[in-house]
Amino acid sequence: MKRIDPWTTLLPFGAIAVLCAVFIAAPDRSQAVLNAIHTFLGTSFGWYYLVIGLGVFLISLAVAFSPLGTIRLGKPEERPQYGFWSWGAMIFTCGLAADILFYSLCEWIYYAQEPYILEKGALKEWAPAYSLFHWGPIPWSFYAVLAACFGFMLHVRGVGKQKYSEACRPILGAYTDRAPGKLIDLLAVFALIAGTATTFSVATPLLSAALSALTGFPESKYLTIGILLCVCLIYTLAVVRGIRGVSWLANACMILFGALLAYVLLFGGQVGFILKTGVASVGRLIAQFFPFAVHNGTDFARNWTIFYWAYWMVWCVASPFFMGSVSRGRTVRQVILGAYGFGMSSTLIAFLVFGNYGLGLQISGRFDALGFYAAAGNIYETVLSMLRMLPVHGIALALLVLSMAAFYATSFDSITIVASAYSYREQPDGAEASGRMKLFWALLLILLPIALIFSESGMTNLQTVSIIAAFPIGLVMILIIIAFLRDARRYLRETEEE
Repeated sequence: MKRIDPWTTLLPFGAIAVLCAVFIAAPDRSQAVLNAIHTFLGTSFGWYYLVIGLGVFLISLAVAFSPLGTIRLGKPEERPQYGFWSWGAMIFTCGLAADILFYSLCEWIYYAQEPYILEKGALKEWAPAYSLFHWGPIPWSFYAVLAACFGFMLHVRGVGKQKYSEACRPILGAYTDRAPGKLIDLLAVFALIAGTATTFSVATPLLSAALSALTGFPESKYLTIGILLCVCLIYTLAVVRGIRGVSWLANACMILFGALLAYVLLFGGQVGFILKTGVASVGRLIAQFFPFAVHNGTDFARNWTIFYWAYWMVWCVASPFFMGSVSRGRTVRQVILGAYGFGMSSTLIAFLVFGNYGLGLQISGRFDALGFYAAAGNIYETVLSMLRMLPVHGIALALLVLSMAAFYATSFDSITIVASAYSYREQPDGAEASGRMKLFWALLLILLPIALIFSESGMTNLQTVSIIAAFPIGLVMILIIIAFLRDARRYLRETEEE
């Protein structure tokens, strides 16, 4: 107990318990408050999220191809701790993998309801391009840069505290151990829990609907909660076994993900459309990247671009920390380019295949997904109906269920490992938290998603939870990057003088 830091363990636990009670007891009032905050932040501070997004992306490229990119995370001649493919699998699956499956299947349907997209021209031209933008270079740059920062902190400087505030020590100095540092760590834990709640609550109903279609169990929030508990059990068992269990599960995820991609691509009857539209979308993304990145002042920017940047920011508390921890022996350049090469490319392939499969069904007239969604009002049933257009669609549904469950498990493996390390006053590089501490966080991370499901919170509520949590985290991200740049330059001077 003397090793445990109550500031980042007991206080968040109490706060989450209160939030759970409020969401369940007063869902309408909670929604009204969240809506007001969402509108204020989106209207008055939308530029803030956009500036951070574009700025971090440009910094990622500058760092990767500068002398800082040659710094090895570990001893100068140290070899990578994990094999190339196992490392890449953990890089991709430690983040928003389950959400990637969900949104890649249906995001174009949401865009079809947006006047801004329809005013720009044909849906098949702009919806895929915006999907690639929202899940492409800018959000993955958050992970890439911070993974390098945390990896440098852990493996080069060898810090004894695996906390968000520790990455700010080159700037904060002694204040890292005082109120400013403790506030940063507290904000980090709250953001971590907010991101967990959002991702579980947004995509889990699709997993529930697919499982219901396969097994015949009636779909309900209780089935969804049961799935959450089963996923919690899977990732708890894996995380208790340590990084080896996480690595094994990550590789299994990639196999399932690849199988689902191949099945939809080869048997969906839309190969030509997927390839043609995919090439055009990539070209449009390149041509329109900077106009997309600075667009603000419309409901579309507030509801999508700003939400996504905020959503990825709150996940920056855990995912880059995990990425940095498993990157020992690799250079800063390899970490940044690896995040793009494994993480971003896998994400974009999912949107190119799954998104264009559904859009191809719509354009060809094989299935009117927009009409079905307008009549049913249920995005999850719409996605399942699109998958039922595949031959022997039960195979696709089974692969979807297994992939989403495995992706959830691996994502929350990494979160649990990071959150457990946060809970200790001192945690040397390479040391893992106790099994009891991992179990504590595995259970805590599941509470808020269950509360949100019971309160039947809508998408706006979930977006607002992330946007609020991301506001201060954006400032901390800037602080961490500046601290890394200063400390890494100092390290290069030290090595040159030796």
